[in-house]
Amino acid sequence: MPNPITAAGGGELGARTVRKVSVRILPLVGLLYVFNYMDRANISYAQLGMEHELGLTAATFGVASAIFFLAYVVFEVPSNMIMKRVGARLWLARIAISWGIVTVVTGFVHDVTQLYIARIVLGVAEAGLFPGLLLYLTLWFRSKERGRAIAALALAQPVAMILGSLTGGFILDHVHWLDLSSWRWVFVLQGAPAVLIGVLVLFYLPNVPSTARFLSKEESDWLEGEIAREYRPEEKETFLGQLRVMKDRKVLYLAVANLFAACGLYGFTFFLPQIVKQMDPSYSATNIGLLGAIPFLVGALGMLLVARNSDRTGERKGHVIALMVLAALGLFGTIQFRHSPAIALSCLSMVGIGVLGYMAPYWAMASRVLSKEHTAVGLAAINSIAALGGFFGPYVIGKSATVDNVSAGLYFPIGCLLVCAAMLAFVKAPRDRRVADVADAPTAAVK
Repeated sequence: MPNPITAAGGGELGARTVRKVSVRILPLVGLLYVFNYMDRANISYAQLGMEHELGLTAATFGVASAIFFLAYVVFEVPSNMIMKRVGARLWLARIAISWGIVTVVTGFVHDVTQLYIARIVLGVAEAGLFPGLLLYLTLWFRSKERGRAIAALALAQPVAMILGSLTGGFILDHVHWLDLSSWRWVFVLQGAPAVLIGVLVLFYLPNVPSTARFLSKEESDWLEGEIAREYRPEEKETFLGQLRVMKDRKVLYLAVANLFAACGLYGFTFFLPQIVKQMDPSYSATNIGLLGAIPFLVGALGMLLVARNSDRTGERKGHVIALMVLAALGLFGTIQFRHSPAIALSCLSMVGIGVLGYMAPYWAMASRVLSKEHTAVGLAAINSIAALGGFFGPYVIGKSATVDNVSAGLYFPIGCLLVCAAMLAFVKAPRDRRVADVADAPTAAVK
């Protein structure tokens, strides 16, 4: 006779375990990603102050924003493979501490060449964090909870940009300590917390459920058993043998589609302050920060609603396609109404919903493609290839932008978002079981 707790999907034991994991794991993981994303994107606000001191143009700023991703891509897969061997706690702590130090040091560069070098080193330091966190979540959440767990992680992006916008603009206008330019303090004050978070991770983040002190043995055994049943049997392979998953056509196809989505996401992220400034050149840095936070705030709310509906229905692909089209329409509207602040901000908010909301259903879909043994390499491969969009998006926008019209470069990400939608239309994506069906199913039918 089956165990009624396991057969029913966990019952009281399952609900208690999932609740404990959510409360103890998600806040620290989310905090890691908040400062990670803020520190890679804070150049977008620092640029408002550094452009005159370092002689940055729209083109060189595009290069400085984009060059980060070249190093990031190269070291992404090796980083995730190392994390799987040494454990999440040690490796994620190393990533946080190293990127925090590099961000602080970026505040002391004196020319464009040094800025390029700092951005390359930052890419090396940060490589592997996002796919590492995705991999980490697969060890703690079942597929039917994973969409919302990934959404909680992805929510760190708009939170990071809201926090970065508000603090970045404020620092530029008000912090001039020790005779240092205010843009330098953007890097120092936003980078230093990452080092402290890395120390917290080192002491408080458990590697797997069986080592978590906040779970009883019964709870950790139940959780690991539930997660193990969701994967195909593992194939023990050598370190190099695992790289064969990068030849998987489905993995490569999803990665290329996500690359086009990333062109829209990072082009939007890095050039948003300049787009807002273009609406009214009289805006102060603080005003730009306040207005720039609005699309991310709306995007965060949209992300939560999308993730909830995607988990409720079990549908992933259709959500992503619709959001890509929405973001493309928002960028087109931004170009057309760039001198009408209220309409342009509404259009930018549409972009925020699209480029942020797609992530939870996309990664929930992608995480079902691989066996447990191949998840580490597969997720890193998809993310590293897609990260090239972080290079092409800002680079092409910077090259296409003019002094008077930054929005001229937005046609490229519009095209990329539509290509992503078209590609995903041909994907035969697995449909997860609806949450409502799981809750209403007879005890003996749920496994």
